Amino acid sequence: VKEEKEENRGSVEFQVFSFTNKIRRLASHLELHKKVFSSERGIRRLLGKHRRLLAYLAKKNRVRYKKLIGQLNIREQ
Repeated sequence: VKEEKEENRGSVEFQVFSFTNKIRRLASHLELHKKVFSSERGIRRLLGKHRRLLAYLAKKNRVRYKKLIGQLNIREQ
């Protein structure tokens, strides 16, 4: 999956994949450092972009959306 996504870095799938990794990394950082507000702000911005990209993909191509959320295990199906 990762090799396929690196070929087309502008695709919605790659962007969601990238944001998901960043969000998970920041979430683990925030669990250790609860008072780092700049990281909290950053994760909120990433979550907004992530949510908008997923909404766009769900509207444009439902099959690709279902496949992506299944691969990343990010939402209940």
